Amino acid sequence: MKKIQIFGLIIIAVAIGIIVTTAGDASTYVDFTKAKEMAADGDGESIHVVGKLKKDATGQILEMEYQPAIDPNYFAFTLIDNNNVAQKVVYKNSKPQDFDKSEQVVVIGKMQNGTFSAEKILMKCPSKYENGKMETTEHTAAKS
Repeated sequence: MKKIQIFGLIIIAVAIGIIVTTAGDASTYVDFTKAKEMAADGDGESIHVVGKLKKDATGQILEMEYQPAIDPNYFAFTLIDNNNVAQKVVYKNSKPQDFDKSEQVVVIGKMQNGTFSAEKILMKCPSKYENGKMETTEHTAAKS
């Protein structure tokens, strides 16, 4: 075999390896009902759930727990998915900055013991620079 053919085979093998590795890390978008079903079936895969925060008429977030003086790495809130199912979400890290301003939230994690344990929180906030545009920020929990 010529050197160019061997080099081409190596490039193809590396590309296949990258594709297989990234495909294994991909998670899916589901609602809380499906997340509970997946947990009951023993599926420990990380999933995305999109929802809105539970707020009152004045825009204040309801059912939010964060007491940094007691435990700065415990943040819990209620998220309502696109099917209007409310679920308690626990994030083992500090409350993300501008969380109160977010319009929509994506939590990435899995159901555990009746609550959704979030590894990451993606927030979609109204942009302060351009009218009508949404700004997305990502927050990741520390590995324990």
